[in-house]
Amino acid sequence: MAKSHQLLVSVPAGSAPVWDIKCSFHSLIVLLIVSLVAGVVYLTGESGRFLFEDNSNSNSSNLARGNENESLMSSSNNKCNLFSGKWVFDNRSYPLYKEQDCKFMSDQLACQKFGRKDLDYQHWRWQPHQCDIPRFNATALLEKLRNKRLVFVGDSLNRGQWVSMVCLIDTAVPSSLKSMHYRYNASLIIFKVKDYNATIEFYWEPLLVESNSDDPVHHRLPERIVRANSIEKHGSRWTNADFIVFNTYLWWRQPHIKVLWGSFERSDGIYKEVKMLRSYEMALKSWADWLEIHVNRTKTKLFFMSMSPVHERAEEWGKAKEENCYSETEQIQEEGYQGNGSDPKMMKIVESTMHELEHRGLNVHLLNITQLSEYRKEGHPSIYRKQWDSLTEEQIANPSSYADCIHWCLPGVPDVWNELLYSYIFNNY
Repeated sequence: MAKSHQLLVSVPAGSAPVWDIKCSFHSLIVLLIVSLVAGVVYLTGESGRFLFEDNSNSNSSNLARGNENESLMSSSNNKCNLFSGKWVFDNRSYPLYKEQDCKFMSDQLACQKFGRKDLDYQHWRWQPHQCDIPRFNATALLEKLRNKRLVFVGDSLNRGQWVSMVCLIDTAVPSSLKSMHYRYNASLIIFKVKDYNATIEFYWEPLLVESNSDDPVHHRLPERIVRANSIEKHGSRWTNADFIVFNTYLWWRQPHIKVLWGSFERSDGIYKEVKMLRSYEMALKSWADWLEIHVNRTKTKLFFMSMSPVHERAEEWGKAKEENCYSETEQIQEEGYQGNGSDPKMMKIVESTMHELEHRGLNVHLLNITQLSEYRKEGHPSIYRKQWDSLTEEQIANPSSYADCIHWCLPGVPDVWNELLYSYIFNNY
């Protein structure tokens, strides 16, 4: 059995034991150290809390928005969710450019040019609940893009975001220092800023994989066919870019998609009707496999835009049936509103594909613009755009019958998408 030992100390009567004095002194030091550490932890926690508080003081807010580079959003996503917030009317800072000043504005998106009088849609700023989005700085972005390529790959909604990005930069660059070029039968459009040797490009690829809708002009076909396992024709044209922003959604929105195993140039291919979700999953797998093999992981940053909502059924926000976004001038106020034009099952496939890529060591940032865009039923061109086909008498008598409730007016919602993209480009989320 182990023996217990006692420490015996001999001291004069009436004197404090030397052991007690030493213990008291050591205890005091320990207490002081513990207090100091606790104070530091408390102050650190408080400073972190203040950094991410939604500060109502206007001067503090302006200082935060003025810091336009990398410091403002350098925290983890747990501290600040850029996609959770509210729209704030701001007719001092917004729009970030004027429609008539952008030399490359698309007639499909120039709502003011084609007669829209209510311009409040141009003055809304997205405000996350717990932080601020850095204000877009064209010069800072161009420095980031010096000798680099930023490519938007996808459908007409992604093209609208590309037009927005070009307009955000256009007004900051003298005319002699910028140009526009077209390649591959205009499938690739290149906006170049010469002083920076920087390009901002759009590549028409509405289904990401090869399809019979690949022509950027003549793609309105009665039957949609995809080669779900083929992406190399497209991928070779954007793989080496430094920043790539993908989207694909609306072109899949039908019950079935015809899938081709074989070539469009040969007659011995095998065709099969495949349920939309399954064909979408097949296409994203081909996309992911291509990225894994061909993308330079030390060079290229990848982004995927979540689905852009449509506002084609006014009964979803309490209006009469068979109406749509035509004549709408106000936002949807119901927090968390989601219309039937958004398909969560499709986005789950996107998220699953991206998680699988992450396990393979390749990171794709999902920019979740769906919810913030759901509120903006008044942000679409409606009838205020160039009409590519002559209107019928029936259409003229019923304007809502030809209203565009899919695309977005510019300046407008896609500018905010690009502000979010700007935040990610600078902060490596």
